[in-house]
Amino acid sequence: MTLALKSLSALIITLFISITSCAQQSKEKAVPIFKDGEAQIVEAFSDTNKWIRHDLWVETEFDTDGDGKQDRMHVAVTRPEQTETEGLKLPIIYVTSPYFAGVAADLPGVMWDVDIELGETAKERVHPEVTRRGKRPIISNSHLRKWVPRGYIVVHSSSPGTGLSDGAPTIGGENESLAPKAVIDWLCGRAKGYTEREGSEEIKAYWSTGKVGMTGTSYNGTLPLAAATTGVEGLEAIIPIAPNTSYYHYYRSNGLVRSPGGYLGEDIDVLYDFVHSGKEENRPYNNETIRDTEMKNGMDRETGDYNEFWAGRDYLNQMDNMKAALLMSHGFNDWNVMPEHSYRIYKAAKEKGLPTQIYYHQNGHGGPPPTTMMNRWFTKYLHGIDNGVEKEENKAYIVREYDNPQEPTAYKDYPNPEASDVTFNLTVRGHTAGHLHLDTKMKEATEKLIDDVNFSGKDLATAETSENRLLYVTPKLKQDVHISGVPKVTVTLASNKAAANLSVWLVSLPWQEGKDIKITDNIITRGWADPKNYKSLTHEEDLKPATFYTVTFDLQPDDQIIKAGQQIGLMIFSSDKEFTLHPKAGTELTIKIGGQTTLSLPIVGGKDAFIKATN
Repeated sequence: MTLALKSLSALIITLFISITSCAQQSKEKAVPIFKDGEAQIVEAFSDTNKWIRHDLWVETEFDTDGDGKQDRMHVAVTRPEQTETEGLKLPIIYVTSPYFAGVAADLPGVMWDVDIELGETAKERVHPEVTRRGKRPIISNSHLRKWVPRGYIVVHSSSPGTGLSDGAPTIGGENESLAPKAVIDWLCGRAKGYTEREGSEEIKAYWSTGKVGMTGTSYNGTLPLAAATTGVEGLEAIIPIAPNTSYYHYYRSNGLVRSPGGYLGEDIDVLYDFVHSGKEENRPYNNETIRDTEMKNGMDRETGDYNEFWAGRDYLNQMDNMKAALLMSHGFNDWNVMPEHSYRIYKAAKEKGLPTQIYYHQNGHGGPPPTTMMNRWFTKYLHGIDNGVEKEENKAYIVREYDNPQEPTAYKDYPNPEASDVTFNLTVRGHTAGHLHLDTKMKEATEKLIDDVNFSGKDLATAETSENRLLYVTPKLKQDVHISGVPKVTVTLASNKAAANLSVWLVSLPWQEGKDIKITDNIITRGWADPKNYKSLTHEEDLKPATFYTVTFDLQPDDQIIKAGQQIGLMIFSSDKEFTLHPKAGTELTIKIGGQTTLSLPIVGGKDAFIKATN
């Protein structure tokens, strides 16, 4: 073989080896994988030891801690190594929270005293201090194992005034919307990130596709909505789980001072102290400007009226700019963040024409949608895979009683489109059990109850007779009755005092007990109102003795099947031991019935279905 032929042969071999090597390298590059419209777990993304974890600070457009410098938010990133070694860009799932750095201890006196008369000013409460916990670069490990192996980068940040983030917690104030907006702007190349809190060395999100989704539970579910209301570009989809969408609706109810379930005496300033884990040197300024001035002047525990302070912390008022697709999740028996919070935003987003779905279960606080639902949502809006999720005919997924939460029943929408309101009137003998019925022709009558907070709602509902509540029941059901939507009550009452609590429970009777019995077997839904706000939520009026006032208000949304053999009961009472203030016993309420006090109940199949179920 000639020298020229040998050289040509060597060149061909070299080229073959080079091409083969490149092909193998190309073949071995890790990329997201999709099947049946869902991102699949990729082995190359699943080795936690090879994940890249780092932190940084993103500069915002506000200064809420009074130091004259723009606040910076502490951000942590967890990403597959291929985003560094192979130039892979991936979308982001972002979770932000005020809780990541720890919360205040539950000390005596932290909550507001509820053993006071209505309208009185309670004594000052105890203000605890938070000891920050956690070490850089980790802010949280939540959501990592679920989403990083499926081809996402997971980003966490601490809310203003918490952890290593600058600023002040405002509990629903503007900075809690602008903070996650700044992080998303940085992920999309529009804001500055720095390697240190006080440093000047910039860091860029070169591994980001600029597609961001947010999720979280409770407060962590509120903040995705807060970010979405800014209309920030790049936030494509949010999945809030049991979000607080209005701090007024969380701490008040139709003009009434009402605690969230399980946290009697909590108010917005209590939550401020609970999460205030930021710089100790910033806390005195934050306390003075936010807690002791803005909140003290705005929260108004004396009247419970709606005002500008509360309006500014209601995200329903801020949805004009929202563009993100919405998958909402909530429990119908969440008495902490009650189901009205999710429904009001879902309804508004749907009316705006945004892509929407809603998932409800029958349990309490928390509870994400099935992983497959979340996966399809993020796959569509973050990876851009056309899986048709936005075109699905069914928009509501509801876990039926005692079903597996991963296997909800699909419905065209919530409320069930086949439900219509059925109006029930009341007959006398509410001290034992009056009747709920459909007859509209009846004589007016009155019945009285005496407020006594020493009796719990359960005590009153299970009592054979009581002067402390009025109870009205349907005939025993011969067939199941499906309730879907927002029940409403109209109560016409007089009080012997200038102020009174008004509480309403809708219950399923007889009351059932046992380890396998859920609260859904007893309490259908609840509601509370201040009769002094019968005209307006913004201005109350003292009640005049012997004068009747008509109060109309919604109960909490529900979707429940009441089984044959049960009775639906409407219970009217005054102070609710678990939720309201505790005035001294003795306030007397006179309820006018005979068409003056009614219950409107959304029943699938309407009036005909109820008649069929009771005949």
